[in-house]
Amino acid sequence: MASAAEQLASNLNFSTFAKAEDLKKRLWFTLGALLVYRLGTYIPLPGLNPDAFAQAFQGQSGGILGLFNMFSGGAVERMAIFALGIMPYISASIIVQLMTSVVPSLEQLKKEGEQGRKIINQYTRYGTVLLGTLQAYGIAVGLESGNGLVVDPGWFFKISTVISLLGGTMFLMWLGEQITSRGIGNGISLIIFAGIVAHLPTALAGTLELGRTGALSTPLILAIIVMVVAVIALIVFVERAQRRLLIQYPKRQVGNRMFQGDTSHLPLKLNTAGVIPAIFASSLLLLPATLAGFANSASLPGWATTVVAALGHGQPLYMVLYGAMIAFFAFFYTAIVFNPKDTADNLKKHGGFILGIRPGERTAEYIDYVLTRITVVGALYLMFVCILPEVLIAQTGVPFYLGGTSLLIVVSVTLDTVAQVQGHLIAQQYEGLIKKSKLRGGKRGR
Repeated sequence: MASAAEQLASNLNFSTFAKAEDLKKRLWFTLGALLVYRLGTYIPLPGLNPDAFAQAFQGQSGGILGLFNMFSGGAVERMAIFALGIMPYISASIIVQLMTSVVPSLEQLKKEGEQGRKIINQYTRYGTVLLGTLQAYGIAVGLESGNGLVVDPGWFFKISTVISLLGGTMFLMWLGEQITSRGIGNGISLIIFAGIVAHLPTALAGTLELGRTGALSTPLILAIIVMVVAVIALIVFVERAQRRLLIQYPKRQVGNRMFQGDTSHLPLKLNTAGVIPAIFASSLLLLPATLAGFANSASLPGWATTVVAALGHGQPLYMVLYGAMIAFFAFFYTAIVFNPKDTADNLKKHGGFILGIRPGERTAEYIDYVLTRITVVGALYLMFVCILPEVLIAQTGVPFYLGGTSLLIVVSVTLDTVAQVQGHLIAQQYEGLIKKSKLRGGKRGR
C-alpha cells in the first residue's frame, strides 16, 4: 500500500503549484540570489590588466584553472571577485568531515544534534577563511609574477586582492546559506550548478560551430547528442537507485493494547559519494600540468616534461590514474559520510533489526558488507560516466564543459532541486488537508 506521502505526491498538479504562495516566494528569492551571483562573476579585481590576463589564461585553460573556471561560472577567466568561487568552503567542509572521523571531540559534537552541527558549521567557516586567505594570497603572488598582468605590483595589490577574493568567497558562502534557508534549498550546489549551466550554451554553440566549419561531421555531432542523452539517463537512473534494507520493529504494548510491529526501510544510495570523487580526481591529475604551465618549460628536467605529457587529456596514463582515483575516493568518501556502526546502534536503540541479523555488531557488519558491494557498482558507474566524455573530448575536441563531472553536477543538482520543490508542494497540500479537517471538525462540533 502506498504511503501518505506517495499518495500526496501523486495528487500534485499545476493548481497545487499555483496555490503554493510560499514556494513561489522561495523560487523568486533563489532566482534573485543566483542573478546576484552571476553579476558578481563580471566584476574584475582592481589593479589587473584584463587583456594581458585573458591572453595568459588561454594557455592554462586546459589545466586545473579550466576546472576551477567551470565551478566559478567563468569568474576565473575574467579574474573577477568571485574567482575563488565556493571551492574553499567545499574543501573546508570535506576537511572537517574527515576530522570528525579522527578527532573524538568532533565526533561527539556530530552526535549532539542541532547544537553540535552549529559548532561544526562554525569550524567549517573558520576553515573557509583560512583556506580562502591562503589561496587568494597565492593568486596575488602568481599574478604579480606574470608579465604585465598587474598594473602596479606591490603589497597594496596583494592586500586588495586577498580582501576582494576572500570577501567574494565569504559572500557566496552566505548567499548559499540564504538560498538553503529562505530559498528552495541546496544553496551551495545551486551556485555551482548556475556557474556550469551558464557556460553550457557556449559549449553547445562551439560544438555546432565545429560542425559548420567541417571539423566535426554531422553524424558525429548526432552521435555526441545521443551519447549525452544516454549518459544523462544513466545518471538519473543510478542517482535515484537505492538498496533498501528491510527493518522490522517488534510488537509493543501500550496499556492493555498490543500494537503490531512496524516495518520500514533503510535506504542505501548506489552512489553514496556523489560527485566528490570525480572532482578530487580531476583536481589532483590536472595539478602537475598547471604547475608546469606556470613554470618555464626550458627549466623543467626531461623526466618532468615526460610525466606532464603522459598526464595530458586523453593519454592512457591519465585515463588509468583517473579511473583509479575515482574508485579510491568513492570508497574513501563513502566511509567518511556513512558509518555502519552508528546506524546499527541507532537501530538497536529504537528496537529495530534486520530480519535474520542479530542487532548490534552483526548488523553493522552486514550493513558494511552491503554498502561495500553497492559502492563497487557506484564506483564503476562514476568511472564510466567520467572517462567516456574524456575520451570523446580527446578524440573529437568537444568543449570541456560537456565533461562527465559537469554532467554529474548538473543532473544531480536538478534531481535534488526537483525533490525539494516536490517536498514543498507536498507540505503545502498536507497543511491544506489539515486545515480542511479542522474546519469540518469545528462544524460537526457546532
